[in-house]
Amino acid sequence: MLARYLKTQLLVLLCGGLVGPIFLVVYFALGLGSLVSWMFYVGLVITVADVLIALALTNYGAKSAVKSAELEQHGVLALAQITGLAETGTRINEVPLVKVNLHISGSGFLPFDRQDRVLANVTRLGNLTARKLVVLVNPTTQEYQIDWERSALVNGLVPAQFTVAEDNRTYDLSGQAGPLMEILQILKANNVPLNRMVDIRSNLALREQIQAVVRRAAAQQHPQPAAAGPSAPVSPSPPQQSIAQRLQDLENLRASGVLSDQECDSRRAQIIAEI
Repeated sequence: MLARYLKTQLLVLLCGGLVGPIFLVVYFALGLGSLVSWMFYVGLVITVADVLIALALTNYGAKSAVKSAELEQHGVLALAQITGLAETGTRINEVPLVKVNLHISGSGFLPFDRQDRVLANVTRLGNLTARKLVVLVNPTTQEYQIDWERSALVNGLVPAQFTVAEDNRTYDLSGQAGPLMEILQILKANNVPLNRMVDIRSNLALREQIQAVVRRAAAQQHPQPAAAGPSAPVSPSPPQQSIAQRLQDLENLRASGVLSDQECDSRRAQIIAEI
């Protein structure tokens, strides 16, 4: 707690709160008394405000950390669809604050709607554009927290590749929300943290569960072609006559009087042109 407070206090001082202590140091260093008495009072007010702000931020951060830990331990992983997204006109450190409408659904609780305000920084824009977020939900109180790291995995912003030694193959499930949510729920149920690389070779039961999901997702992604039924017999095409045979037939037709000389010459020219 002390380390969190000291870190927050340093941040407050760096963000402008250092003016108060500077005024106090200058006042006592110069020793001018009533000539700069305003500097003493202004510096004192700013310094007290610095301490109070740092304490408030530390308390908020501690409560937020406790809430996150409880949701991670007892909460349910669910998917929230973004049904509405709008600007608030507010920017914090040049990062826009946006308003999102969420429809949250998952196992163990009835779907519900919530409205939230989040900072749309660069790392979150992809998740907001994808219109779906992974959230940790308390089914009893319907308290929730957006999990941006898991959201990035489900939305395909980071690769999701699974190497199965038994198959001697690496499966790529990047962006497949359904199978990835199922895998995340399995990992959470087994208290396996989501790191950049998860090694589950030592846990046979967990490995088999995830391998089953991966193989099923890969089969659905690349289905095997259906076996072809018995095809209808195809009648062979009649053999094509040679050029010489066609010319000979043409002469026979002319000799028998079926074709005139002009018609015979015209058809002969067509046959020759095909050579």
